[in-house]
Amino acid sequence: MKPVGWLLLVLLFIGRTALAQDCEHAAGTECLRAFDLPGAAGRLNYYSSRDPGEGSMPRAALVVLHGHPRDAGRSFEAGLRVTQAAGQLPDTLVIAPLYQVGDAARCHSPGVPEARAGDALWTCGSWLAGEPSLGAHPMSSFAALDALVVELVRQWPGLRQITLVGFSAGAQMLQHAIGFAAPPPAGVAVRYVIADPGSWLYFDPVRPVADGAGHAFRQPPAGCPGYNGWKYGTDALPAWLPHGAAEARARYATARIDYLMGERDDSAAKGTAYRVLDQSCAARLQGPFRLQRGMAYVAYEQALLKPAQPRRMVVVPGCGHDVTCVLTSPAARNVLFPR
Repeated sequence: MKPVGWLLLVLLFIGRTALAQDCEHAAGTECLRAFDLPGAAGRLNYYSSRDPGEGSMPRAALVVLHGHPRDAGRSFEAGLRVTQAAGQLPDTLVIAPLYQVGDAARCHSPGVPEARAGDALWTCGSWLAGEPSLGAHPMSSFAALDALVVELVRQWPGLRQITLVGFSAGAQMLQHAIGFAAPPPAGVAVRYVIADPGSWLYFDPVRPVADGAGHAFRQPPAGCPGYNGWKYGTDALPAWLPHGAAEARARYATARIDYLMGERDDSAAKGTAYRVLDQSCAARLQGPFRLQRGMAYVAYEQALLKPAQPRRMVVVPGCGHDVTCVLTSPAARNVLFPR
C-alpha cells in the first residue's frame, strides 16, 4: 500500500478511537445513533457509548430512559459516570434512547436534537404512558423499547445482560412496561431498575393506608372514580397492550426489579420537581410525594404480589429529584452493578 494509503488508515483509526473515547465521557451529536423500528414505524434515536466493532465486545448494556423533559443526553452522561465509577465501562455498553415528539416546546432539554423526517414521533405525554406513536404505522413506546433491546443484541451479539433503568417519567414508563414486555433474545437476561417515578401501576384494586405499623392496603372509599384504570391500575386496559391484566401481574411478579428513590424527594421543596408531580386523584391515592409513593408500592408488592425473588428498595441519601445525583451515587452503583 502506498504511504498515503497507510496515512489515511492511521488517521481514520485515530479519529474513530477519539470518537469512541468522547462518547464514553459525554453526550454529543456524534454519539447519537438511530435504527428503523419494525413495521415501518419510523426511526428510534439513541445515544451510544460506542459503535459496533469498536474495542472489546461488551457483555453487558446499561440502558437509561430519560424523564419528561426528554433529557436523554443528561441521562446518558449519568449512565456513563456510574458505569465508569464501577469500573465497568470497558465491558459495558451505555445507551440512552430518545423518544422524539412532534412539538417539543413543552418537553425539551438544551442540547437534545429536534426530530427529523422519518423519526417515530410521540407527544410529550404519550410516550411515558406507553401509547402508540403518531402516523400511519403506530408503535407503542413499550414495543419500541423491546425493539431497541433486540437491535442492541443484533449489533453486539456478545451481550448477555441488559439493565434497563428509568428515572422519573422514564421510570414510570418502564415500571408500566415490565408486565407487557416481549421476551428478550435467547441467552440474554434483562433486569430493571425503577428510580423516582411519579406514579405506579398497581395490579390490585387496593391502595396504601398509612398506619402505625407501616402500610395497610384497602380499597379506597368512594370519591375517586376510575382510580384503578390505566395507567394507575389494570381496569380497562387499552387495546394496544399485548395481553391482559392477569398475565401482566404474573410477569411483573417474576421479573428482576430493584428500586431507587431520592431521600429528599419527599416534599414540595425546591429540588423535588413538585410542579410536574402527578396530582390527580388516582395518583394522590398512592401517596403525597414520590418517596412515599415508592415506599408504599414496595410494601404493596411484598404483601400482595409476593415477588419470586427478593427486590431491593434503596433510598439514596442527600438526593432530591435529580437523575445525576441519584444514578451516580454509590448507593445506586451497588444496585446497577451488583457484585
